[in-house]
Amino acid sequence: MPVIEISSLSQDGVEVFSALTEAQLRNRLHSEQGLFVAESPKVIDVALNAGYVPVSLLCERRHIAGDAAAIIDRCGDIPIYTGDRQLLASLTGYKLTRGVLCAMRRPELPSVEEVCRDARRIVVIDGVVDTTNIGAIFRSAAALGIDSVLLTPSSCDPLNRRAVRVSMGSVFLVPWTWLDRPVADLGTLGLRTAAMALSDDSVSLDDPALMAEPRLAIVMGTEGDGLAAHTIASTDYVVRIPMAHNVDSLNVAAAAAVAFWQLRYRNLR
Repeated sequence: MPVIEISSLSQDGVEVFSALTEAQLRNRLHSEQGLFVAESPKVIDVALNAGYVPVSLLCERRHIAGDAAAIIDRCGDIPIYTGDRQLLASLTGYKLTRGVLCAMRRPELPSVEEVCRDARRIVVIDGVVDTTNIGAIFRSAAALGIDSVLLTPSSCDPLNRRAVRVSMGSVFLVPWTWLDRPVADLGTLGLRTAAMALSDDSVSLDDPALMAEPRLAIVMGTEGDGLAAHTIASTDYVVRIPMAHNVDSLNVAAAAAVAFWQLRYRNLR
């Protein structure tokens, strides 16, 4: 595997780490050539285990035979760009987490039908744009039994570098794709839908009928305004989380974790 010393910001090959925006990484020559950046050996290891293909590494020199050694052994004949800590921080604009970044190919995403086919519990992320919230929702989804994730096009990209890091690689563990139809259409795929929102006709999160649904899509809305009225009106349930001290809402990532735990699939037979 070639080790390439970086000496300037104009070094060929490092633009994926230093110059390209998230949008440019995502759209570069369209999906078959799209890239994303995974950060830290642990997260990169999860991606490799899930079958993601590495393209290049950016690594502090001292980590080549240290924290990054096992990752390097798994990555095959791809370039390793290296330099001292200060130089790499100037290239990326931030200190590297444990000294390693890996550019990887974006996968071909499954269809909505494929994502939903065998799923008992799905989360629909509608218009959530904060990368931290996206990463946290994916981490909770992986940990608490959500089978797959659908995102509206107005939501943040799950393969955003910060979202990947916050998720601790959970974005690689749960099948996901972009939702290309109204939430109401999920009913044609055998799913009941539950909007997490406040309304006069909402049911409690521990409602027996809701918890007993064999296949359920939990719909989470934006950080500020929540779900649109037409989306709420189109779902089978509107669901509230009972709260004390007159608190009216939770952060979307916290609310998602609570909902995932309470509505997790149980053997209903």
